[in-house]
Amino acid sequence: MARHPTKIVSSEHLVSEECTELSELEYALIMAGNAFNRWMVRCMSAAGEKDMTAIEVSLLHHVSHRERRKKLADICFVLNIEDTHVATYALKKLVARGYVTSEKNGKEVFFSATDAGRALCDRYREVRESCLIATLRESGLTSQQIGEAAQLMRNASGLYDTAARAAASL
Repeated sequence: MARHPTKIVSSEHLVSEECTELSELEYALIMAGNAFNRWMVRCMSAAGEKDMTAIEVSLLHHVSHRERRKKLADICFVLNIEDTHVATYALKKLVARGYVTSEKNGKEVFFSATDAGRALCDRYREVRESCLIATLRESGLTSQQIGEAAQLMRNASGLYDTAARAAASL
């Protein structure tokens, strides 16, 4: 008798007969999200900043991206952060630590990385290269597979955003 592979799902009671794989994806997203958040915090700790949350790390990297000042609304839009209060609080903490500056222009507040913030991102990159890239190389995964996984996750993000809008209108 042929043995069917075990499906690994997050919530068996939610499994759809139409697409069991969606529950597998959801479980993988939960695991990947938690692992990625833990990685960001530990990588930043190894880079020299011991008390940053995952959202603070994400915000610092995004604010540092392309060395352009950014509005809160744009930051939240790009990072898909719905609760702007969470981002505002984290950005205030980054400003207090000297990694980010804020500048008011009319009614808009713009954020940009300081030299200390960019230096911290550089140290994070060094730790990332020595730990994550080395692990990736040993894993046997190819750059193409990583790119395909990234595309799948962006597509899944769109599906969940669309479903969230639909659920909000019920």
